[in-house]
This record gives sequence, C-alpha cells and structure tokens, in this order.
Amino acid sequence: MKDYIEVDEWKIIEQGFNPHHNKISESIFSLGNGRMGQRANFEEAYSGDTLQGNYVAGVYYPDKTRVGWWKNGYPEYFAKVLNAANWIGIDIEIDGEQLDLAKCSITNFWRELNMKEGYLRRSFRAKTASGKLVEVESIRFCSIVDDEAGAIKYTIVPLNFNGEFTITPFIDGDVVNKDSNYDEKFWDEIKKETQADGGYLQMRTKKSGFEVATGMQFKLVIDGKTIKPTAEPIEKEKFIGVKVKVPVAEGEVVTIVKYAANLSSQNYEAADLDANVKATLSRISEKGFETMLAEQAAAWGKKWEMNDIIIEGDASAQQAIRFNIFQLNQTYTGEDDRLNIGPKGFTGEKYGGSTYWDTEAYCVPFYLSTADQKVTRNLLLYRYKQLGKAIENAKLLGFKDGAALYPMVTMDGTECHNEWEITFEEIHRNGAIAFAIFNYVRYTADEAYLADYGLEVLIAIARFWAQRVNWSDDRQQYVMLGVTGPNEYENNVNNNWYTSKIATWCMQYAVEVAEQIKATEPGKYAELIKKINFNEAAEFAKFNDIVEKMYFAHDDKLQIFLQQDGYLDKEQILVKDLPASERPINQKWSWDRILRSCYIKQADVLQGLYFFEDQYDLDTLRRNYDFYEPRTVHESSLSPCVHAIIAAKLGDEARAYEFYLRTARLDLDDYNNDTEDGCHITSMAGTWMAVVEGFGGMRVRDGKLSFQPFLPAKWQSFSFNIGFRGSVLNIKVSKGGVQIKNLLGKETSVLVYDKLQLVKADSEVQVEHN
Repeated sequence: MKDYIEVDEWKIIEQGFNPHHNKISESIFSLGNGRMGQRANFEEAYSGDTLQGNYVAGVYYPDKTRVGWWKNGYPEYFAKVLNAANWIGIDIEIDGEQLDLAKCSITNFWRELNMKEGYLRRSFRAKTASGKLVEVESIRFCSIVDDEAGAIKYTIVPLNFNGEFTITPFIDGDVVNKDSNYDEKFWDEIKKETQADGGYLQMRTKKSGFEVATGMQFKLVIDGKTIKPTAEPIEKEKFIGVKVKVPVAEGEVVTIVKYAANLSSQNYEAADLDANVKATLSRISEKGFETMLAEQAAAWGKKWEMNDIIIEGDASAQQAIRFNIFQLNQTYTGEDDRLNIGPKGFTGEKYGGSTYWDTEAYCVPFYLSTADQKVTRNLLLYRYKQLGKAIENAKLLGFKDGAALYPMVTMDGTECHNEWEITFEEIHRNGAIAFAIFNYVRYTADEAYLADYGLEVLIAIARFWAQRVNWSDDRQQYVMLGVTGPNEYENNVNNNWYTSKIATWCMQYAVEVAEQIKATEPGKYAELIKKINFNEAAEFAKFNDIVEKMYFAHDDKLQIFLQQDGYLDKEQILVKDLPASERPINQKWSWDRILRSCYIKQADVLQGLYFFEDQYDLDTLRRNYDFYEPRTVHESSLSPCVHAIIAAKLGDEARAYEFYLRTARLDLDDYNNDTEDGCHITSMAGTWMAVVEGFGGMRVRDGKLSFQPFLPAKWQSFSFNIGFRGSVLNIKVSKGGVQIKNLLGKETSVLVYDKLQLVKADSEVQVEHN
C-alpha cells in the first residue's frame, strides 16, 4: 500500500517527484474521453522507468497466442488494444541540453488531476547539468466535447540565464506494446505530412487493418505574443516533428500550444482520414485552447450534476469516490455500441483492454442509474451483435444446436483468452450476460428489448448450460464438472456452487421470458423459434428438468453452500493468520500452493448471494458471509465491493466501511501493488455500487426503487442522484434522516425502510432513520 497521493475532494495531487512512483502515477493521472485516452506520461523526454501509453478505442491487434502446449479449442490470438501514436510529445533542449526529469535536478514538482473540470496540470523546476534553471507548467486534456481531439499548453521560463530553447513538438508512431507476445511492432506507416506548424501521421495496424491518422498543429507564444520562428520539419519512419529554435531572455515566458487529433477508420473512410484530421485540427485550433478548456469544464460540470456522490465529513472517501466516477466517465460514454469497457480502460495495456464479464456484473448497475437508458442498452446490444461469434466459440469446444458460450475476453466476439482453466472452464461468464439482460429490464421496464433481442441470447445461453451439465447415476442428479468459478485460485473443480446456481437461473429465466413473449408478442416469438430452430416442448422440458434436479454442494453441519466439492478437505487457515510477508499470495506463493489452499481470490459463493439475495434469508447470508469472507484474500479488484454490499445488508457497518475504502482507494493507494499496470476501471463501478447499493441500500422491488440506508459513523452525510424510468431523484442520508428530492416534473413513489413514500414533482420527502 502506498500513501503519497494528497487528499483533496476534487483533485488528485502528487507533490514531489519520486521516480519509483512514476508508473503508478502514470496510471492514476490518466486521461480519456471515451474515444481515446492516454497514460500520464510526460510531454518532454524521460529516460527513467515509464510505461508509454496512448490508446484509440476499438482499435486492436490479434497477437498470436503464445502457449507451451496447444490444446484443441484454444483461440488463435489475444486481442490487444494497441499503444497508438504518441501525440503529446514536446522535446525541449536548453542550450543543447535535453530536458529530462531523470537527468535533471527536480524541485517544486506538482502533478494535479482536476476531476471537476477534466484536465491534468503539472509543474516543476529543473536544473540541468550545467546549472541552468527553468520553470515548467503543462496543462492538457482529452476533450469530451471534441472527442477525437486533445490539447496541451506547455510553458517554460528560463530563471537564471539567457540562451536558446530548441522546441520540437512531434508525433511518434514507432511505439511498442509491453505485453507483445513476440516483441512485435503492430503498426505500419501509410503516409505522413509536415508543415511549419504541424502535420499528420497515418498508420495501419498489421493483420486487423485499422487505420488511424494522428495529427498536430501548434503555435508558439512568448510573453503573450504569437511568433512564427523558422521551422525545420522532421520526417523519419513512423515519426513527424517540427523543430523551432527560440532565443530567450531570463524571465521570458515561452508557451507552446499543441492541438492534436486521432481519427480512426472505424468512423471514416481510410482514404479520407488525412482530409478529416486536417479539418479537425483547423476547427479546434480556431476555437483556441482557452475556449476548449472552458468547454471541457462545462461538459464535465454537466456530468457531475448527475453522477456526483457527495460525502460530508470524510475527505479521503470523497476524493476516492469521485476518482472512481471520473475514470468511469472517461472510459465509456455509451454513444457507440461497438465499444465496451476494458478492465484497464485507457490507463494501461494489461488484459488487452478487451471486454470481460466485468461489464455486465459490475458496470451495468452504474450506467443504469447515472446515464440515459440507451447507454446500458448499447452495452447489451454489443453482446447481441456478437451472438453469432458466441455460438462459434461454443462449437469450437464441441457444443451444438445453437448453444452459445460468450468469450472470457474479446474485442469482436471471438474468444481470445489463452489459458485453458479460463477459456474452457470459467464459463460462469455466460451467466453474467443473461443477468445483465434481467437487470436492465427489471430497472427500465423495457420489455421490448426481450422480444427484439434478449430472448434470442437467453435461449442460446440456456442451450449451452443444458449441454454442459451431465446426469450423475451415482447422485441421481445433474452435476457441473471441470469448471473454474469466480475464485480463480481454484481450477478444474466439480460443482462450483456459483456456476451451478447461475446456470440453473439462466435456464429458468429463459423459460419465463419465452412464455412472456409468446403471450405478448406471438408473432415475434414464432419468428424467433423458426430462426433458431427451437424445439419448444423438448428443450423447455430439458431446461426445467435440470433446474429441478441440479446438485448443489452444501455442508449440513455448517449450514453453508460449499464453494465446490471437497472445499472443506482443504487446510482451513484464515487470512488473518497468514504472515503479512506472504501476501499478496499471487506474488509470493507458487501456483501449486495457491490451488491447494482454502484462499479465495474474490467473491464466489458470495457473488451468487449478491445476485440472488432475494432468494435467501438474512441468516443464510450471514452464515455464508462469516464463513467465506475470512478466507478471502481480495486479490481481485472486483472482490471488495461485493463484500461491502453484503456486509451493509447484514448491518455490519465496520466491514462494510472497511471494504468500501479498500475498493474506493484500490488504485490511489496501490493496495495490490499493481496500479503501475493501469487502473482497475471496471471495479470502479463496484465502488459506486458499494455506496449506492451498500450504504444506500438501493434495490428495485416490484418495479419501484427501494432504499434501506444507513450512515457510516465517520460521515456526516452522503448523497447521490438516481435516474429511474423518467425520474431523477436525489437521495441524501444524514444523521437527521433520509431526504428524497424529486428533481424532475414527474411524480414517483419509492420504498424507504419498506414503507411507500410518494414524492411529488419538484418536491421532497423526509424520512426518519429506521
């Protein structure tokens, strides 16, 4: 755990430069706008330890799978979001000495991510080897108004000398991915052009054939006056730059304003990219930096009006929740149903930047409540459009008759995860896809989605489960063999409770939805049955038989659901009894030792109890929670939020708050020693869930919002906004009670502590704590 980020309710602040923290800070201070993003690399040269990262949404490379032993059914490649051309570069020479923070003496270093207005600011003083002292400030942002563009304002002042600055703004496309399987570079140059004030570089990805044009335009200002010095264009392979030399006097303020744009062939014809990138640069440079920055602040202000969670009395918790919400909004806007939410977003390469089941299990609740309904619908459509590929994935593993297995990792629907225990066995991911459909319809009442898209997906998933189980003559029940549950510290186990639970629920839900659509939309139902060649009587009978006769591991003595067969055969040493020197175990232990241990990476049985809590009484929840949580090492970023929510439901304030802080400050404090690889974007939605579903106790019951809130002892109050079926409500929980404001002109009713409250348009109600 690190503790170098200063606490501020609206800013992430790093004061003083520690090279050992640099890659962590590059992740934490990342920028994005849903269309493109970047790590917080320096504009000037840096020869120290760094992970360079600029990313364009949806652009990927199929990196050939690298494994020691090829197994039938393995994917041919791992889809990787590519490190794209570096557009932020501004090389600075001071009388021939390169400005490089790894080689200069640095003082007054300050790095600040302004979450309220959406920009990154950095300042420092640097002394070169020859003793020349300069003061530098940079401000940059990825525009959410012009979402293919970004801008930088870079100012440098000579403090103790007269001399010459050589300034070279550039675009560098000769980049690598740290995680390349074969140390391969993934881009080919198509064309480039330079002028006195900028240029562009157009590149094409190998194999996948995406083209991206990255352009820049700049101007130079000295003491407030724009100048046009002699410019020297530079062109090398996959590189363009413009070198200008500027004589400077002590105290003169030299500013370079650099505008940049990333345009992709996903959105333009490849042949037109050059013309469009020039037009984009012309348009944003005509606006000017200050106008773009003001527009950025206004646009973020609109986002915060809806998305902000306000915590009074705990600045650390306030900073953390805003950081999580900020990163989520930087990563995904929901405007493009071809895009999804990678676990690292625009903050790093790990996990390939691809889509995982995290989206459906953790991100959907956030976007349902804080964004327009179409945002979550687009997330569902993303999966619907990839149903054909999910059926192909299942075929590769021997399934048939329209069974679908959604990929563990994907960009276009093709499975590209290449570890057998995940690719073949972590099949519970299919359940998350179905649960997201259920969650969306429960929240929005958009029944039309089921008839138009949802039922087709649900039946394909149910078909998979019906083929994946087998009948056990010994038990006289159906069993689920050879799986990996959410706890990835167990592989190839039999009868993982969560997997079996989500499988039977999927089949049951598919039958329920089919009966509903058959009754309400008989024409569409008939068309679907014909399209997918569905034997209604036989297949429904099979689904129902499995639901009725499924085996679930259970211990009668402890009265708990067993994570899998044989779990209690393991040596039951609790996490609290592990020496601190041996944690995290995924960095200290052999894999063999981990697999033989009782330790749980993330919520497994408890994930099922979170999804299906309505089916269990509090005593059942408590017994399972009290058994499994002490054995959970929380070495997945997705773990703390589920534990916080269940603890809150059980009235366990201490553990609810402990896990909230852990999930909220996971990256800010580098809990798992892995933030340098990128932030844990999808788990950040879990932080929102921990507040709203945990402390706020929000659920949907019988078509109405229901709240069971409590106030953490360290807080004076907390409040959040919820959008629900055309209404927007502000919920504030304080020591005086619960206040609900109706922010729109539509009357609505909610449940608070199980009592119905009518909230009229543009009014509020006050409810005492239970």
